[in-house]
Amino acid sequence: MTDKPMSLYMRMTEMLSDHRSATGAYADKFILSTSLHRQYLRDWVLVRQMGTMRIDPTNHMGVPIEISDTTPSVMVASNGTEVALL
Repeated sequence: MTDKPMSLYMRMTEMLSDHRSATGAYADKFILSTSLHRQYLRDWVLVRQMGTMRIDPTNHMGVPIEISDTTPSVMVASNGTEVALL
């Protein structure tokens, strides 16, 4: 888990943007461990406090977040490829 505020949120945003630019498609989902999901929720609270935009903690920019401690934390690309978050 990272100690820098917003780093996980920003990493996920960057990965999603890179994937969309490369493929023209959204990723299928993010899979986060329980501890990374806690970090994501802390980041989410900070983002929510910074602006008035509506944010859903179960999705990252429209991409579902799944929680699993048996799978590495990844972004699942639109073609099913898993890309490590960290």
